[in-house]
Amino acid sequence: MTKVKAQAKWVRIGSRKLGRVVELVRGKLALEAITLLKFMPQKGARILEKTLRSAVANAKNNYKLAEETLLVAEAYVNKGVIMRRFQPRARGRMFPINKRTSHLTVWLEPLAEKKTRAKEAKA
Repeated sequence: MTKVKAQAKWVRIGSRKLGRVVELVRGKLALEAITLLKFMPQKGARILEKTLRSAVANAKNNYKLAEETLLVAEAYVNKGVIMRRFQPRARGRMFPINKRTSHLTVWLEPLAEKKTRAKEAKA
């Protein structure tokens, strides 16, 4: 059972914003997902597209898998560290600014393996 992984860590975007984009590509073919992300206006779409392209390249070069058969098996976002900054305000006060980061993980697997695992589960 071959699964291919690609990660993007400490990405400067909140996990909730990136998670909305990830939900759209989970379970789709990898090339179809890349095409879908190209036309999305969100910043998270650029980040996910880059990570997805990396996963496809890993599968092609390291495992000799065909690009057309790759499926986005798993994709998830975890919270990263929060960089805390402060904005000066009137009368010597401070206003906090939280710069959130995320960790993105994408797992791909060949479509044929996905079908055989589904058959084994039913039997």
